[in-house]
Amino acid sequence: MSVNIERRRDGPGETDHVDRAWQLKERIHRQEGVLKQRRGFFTDAYRRAATLLYFEDDTLVAFGSVRRDGYILFLAVAPEARGQGYGERLVAEIAEEHTTITCHARTSNESALGFYQHLGFEIDRRIDGYYEDNGDAYYLKLGDKDGIRKRLSEFLRR
Repeated sequence: MSVNIERRRDGPGETDHVDRAWQLKERIHRQEGVLKQRRGFFTDAYRRAATLLYFEDDTLVAFGSVRRDGYILFLAVAPEARGQGYGERLVAEIAEEHTTITCHARTSNESALGFYQHLGFEIDRRIDGYYEDNGDAYYLKLGDKDGIRKRLSEFLRR
């Protein structure tokens, strides 16, 4: 079966794909209990960020929203599309435009932590009560010290 992959982008101020991104995020939230945000917060943050989106035959399978300073606000890959390199490619594309990338991840989200650490992110600090539900987070950072662009460029060649 041949799959058509299309890359789309919403720049700051654009919301062409915000509804589809919200739907994917909510599906992941219902299934896994992660990515919990209120709709207003999500939409406002999305609007202020640049968002890269990957579609398979017009179905959104992954997206990442990043602020101008390289902070990843949202990174989501549909469960059925995981293991195909979409998350890695999103982070690699973000790295092309930023010398440092940062994000938060729940201390209890072992899947996300493993993913970020696989890419070379390091835990900078723990923040107790970071999330609205009082959940704890790690602040993760990926800098240029290990050649971020060179390392992640391998994912873009796949």
